[in-house]
Amino acid sequence: MILEQAILDIKPGQTKAFETAMAAAKVHIASVPGFISLEVRPCLENDHRYLLLVKWRTLEDHTVGFRGSAAYGDWKALLHHFYAPFPTVEHFGAPVVNALAKKRRQR
Repeated sequence: MILEQAILDIKPGQTKAFETAMAAAKVHIASVPGFISLEVRPCLENDHRYLLLVKWRTLEDHTVGFRGSAAYGDWKALLHHFYAPFPTVEHFGAPVVNALAKKRRQR
């Protein structure tokens, strides 16, 4: 599994419209073979910035499968006009370190 990451800077005054468009766009990305999950998180310090995290089975599922599909055309039409500047997308492999909080005993 690989993790796609992008910082999405949205044009001023467009965040609500972006969130609505992303809710509509998620069905297109989810329809592509190799898609695992999608998260879009708002930045707490910058009200027009979002973190996009997408899990894919393989890198090619994203770079070839999704980007070469009709679903990507729909995604692009719904979302790309919101970005300023256009985001840099990066892909990450398996974790080299993991940590989880320990559960505390209930008394």
